[in-house]
Amino acid sequence: MHPQSKLWYLENFDMLKALSKKEKEKLDSVADMRHAPKKQVLYFPTESSSNIYMLKAGKVKISRISPDGKEIILAILGPGEVFGELGITGKQEREEIAEVTDDAIICVVGLEDLQRMMKDNPKFNTEILKLIGFRLKRIQSRLESLIFKTAEQRIRSLIKELAEEHGRIIAGDENQREVRLGLTHDEMAKLTATSRQTVTTQLNELEKNNLIKYDRKRVYVKDLRLL
Repeated sequence: MHPQSKLWYLENFDMLKALSKKEKEKLDSVADMRHAPKKQVLYFPTESSSNIYMLKAGKVKISRISPDGKEIILAILGPGEVFGELGITGKQEREEIAEVTDDAIICVVGLEDLQRMMKDNPKFNTEILKLIGFRLKRIQSRLESLIFKTAEQRIRSLIKELAEEHGRIIAGDENQREVRLGLTHDEMAKLTATSRQTVTTQLNELEKNNLIKYDRKRVYVKDLRLL
């Protein structure tokens, strides 16, 4: 990939806005841009936490396997998101599986290179720590939801979370959102530890009650406050 093109990719991540042009060029020199096909596993649990990943295009699924062998999806990530960053906290091994679910373009940066840049740039350090805090909070929220909420509540919470984090505001009203993530009902079921049929039933019920409108490509939330 042409260096200028790679640098352009790097400039499109919010957390990198804290870097100077010179620092971005330095990051460009140590970053590895990869094309990853659908179903490719980027890392497994117990593997070394030696890299951080920035997703430019496509989708990546972050999941864990429960003691009884079931897959629990923690997140479906889209363009502009970062993952694999928990190694910065001192974790030597991965705890999750990262799998490409839609052909992806990914920027891979070595953990040591990133840590040097964090040390040299306090503002960048703060952005990374904020990202880690947000990710840990999201994982904790997901696990608590699986334990304490009913299936209906988990599906409602998922739609609300997706709308808040990825939704496009409609007609200037922050409570109306359109989400275009293209999640399948099976993926939504694994994100909420329910079944595909339960997801379909609950989505139909929410639409019947005029809370959402949905099709295969998008979910339109009519009022976030009611979810």
